[in-house]
Amino acid sequence: MDTLNIWFLTGSQDLYGDDALHQVTEHIQKMVATLNESGSLPLPLVEKPVQKSSGQILATIRQAEADPSCGGIVCWMHTFSPAKMWIAGLSVLTKPFLHLHTQFNEQIPFSTMDMDFMNLNQSAHGDREFGYITARMNLRRTVIAGHWSHKETQERIGRWMRSAAAVAESRNLVVVRFGDNMRDVAVTDGDKVEAMITFGWSVPYFGIGDLVDMMGSIPTGDVSALIEEYRSSYTLREGMDEAFFLGQVTEQARIELALEKFLTQQNAKAFSTNFQDLHGMKQLPGLAVQRLMGKGYGFAGEGDWKIAALVRILKRMGEGLEGGTSFMEDYTYNLEPGNMLDLGAHMLEVCPSVAKGRPSLEVHPLGIGDREDPARLVFDGSAGPALCASIIDLGHRFRMVISEVETVDSPHSFDQLPVARVLWKPLPDLITASEAWILAGGGHHTAYSTALDATYLTTFAEMMGIEAITIGDGTSINQFRNELRWNEAYWGRGSLV
Repeated sequence: MDTLNIWFLTGSQDLYGDDALHQVTEHIQKMVATLNESGSLPLPLVEKPVQKSSGQILATIRQAEADPSCGGIVCWMHTFSPAKMWIAGLSVLTKPFLHLHTQFNEQIPFSTMDMDFMNLNQSAHGDREFGYITARMNLRRTVIAGHWSHKETQERIGRWMRSAAAVAESRNLVVVRFGDNMRDVAVTDGDKVEAMITFGWSVPYFGIGDLVDMMGSIPTGDVSALIEEYRSSYTLREGMDEAFFLGQVTEQARIELALEKFLTQQNAKAFSTNFQDLHGMKQLPGLAVQRLMGKGYGFAGEGDWKIAALVRILKRMGEGLEGGTSFMEDYTYNLEPGNMLDLGAHMLEVCPSVAKGRPSLEVHPLGIGDREDPARLVFDGSAGPALCASIIDLGHRFRMVISEVETVDSPHSFDQLPVARVLWKPLPDLITASEAWILAGGGHHTAYSTALDATYLTTFAEMMGIEAITIGDGTSINQFRNELRWNEAYWGRGSLV
């Protein structure tokens, strides 16, 4: 988060005179300093001069647009600021935009308030004028109301900032595809041109041979050093011929180093692989992929580049928060009445950031891909609130589907399942949640996160101008069907907000 900041723009006008505007500046300085020191903001606010004219506002917003370190703007009207002054500037704004509806004073000074105080502190008046023009211009924006000193308000601003940081990440994201998506699978396919237009994602293709060539260039000493890192980070459960175990782990270490080097050269932060395209490789990448996700890379299997991008975006959004984010797949259900649960896993590739305890490094056969037994990390997921999210291509637009879940500790051990796994209860219940997910067309691959809740994702979707629909505690199928119909009518005409 140390590469971005957010600009704080305060509206007023020359009508109030120099003394009043000097007080406005002092108030802004105190507010910005307090907010930055609150501990609730992941990005610093940058105070900008009081905005008093159309030309000044246009120049400021153009500067914000041109500055790559500016992740978005916060606007607040300290006094009345005639909204026509904002039209030219807001017309060129493409970065995330928060309208903070607050005021400097927390309380009305009933016994001492005079006209000077009321003229100076009229955010309730000015923000409504500003709100009108943003609605009239049909701008994508978030509105947060509340006093700037309140912890709840500060935390809401911080959450908005995380979504804004994800937008900056999205607009520069490169997702490397090693091979194409799995043959004949529908949901992992999609319009990569439209994804670049909508999200900013570049999704270049590379043959798996390019990675194999890179593997051949990795020094043996680097591989040995990485294996020592494995020994210090994980419990090595060998249970087989020591030389064979070490050989399989060595192969994954070589894959990891080659993958990271390749992605760095391509300036890529996400990637996908396909077990139908492994020519020249001895193993399907398992441990290597898990490790790279643990370092912050986005990933999805079977060529699912949309979910690989989403995993990276959620990792960026949740940077520094407790919990983690991983590629995930719904695998099988426990349909026992009163104890219905969903088991999430994948063949190999679940990120250790969502692990409960210390992962075990193991080697086992894999009944798919027709390759040698791959090394992988095996663990159970940590319990607590989480979500699963998918982005799907509906042909004429993208939809984000979000399912709120409660991850639980398994009541039984998985003695024979040699992969990382997570067990959760979908909200409001498995039957309703799975019916809603299928009605919405949600994919079988998801980005699973224990660090974020749905608010972060819906704010991101609003910023990007795509549909988002959430399945959670209050969901009913009749209401959900209607929401899908309303969304089709709304998003089908290409509205922005």
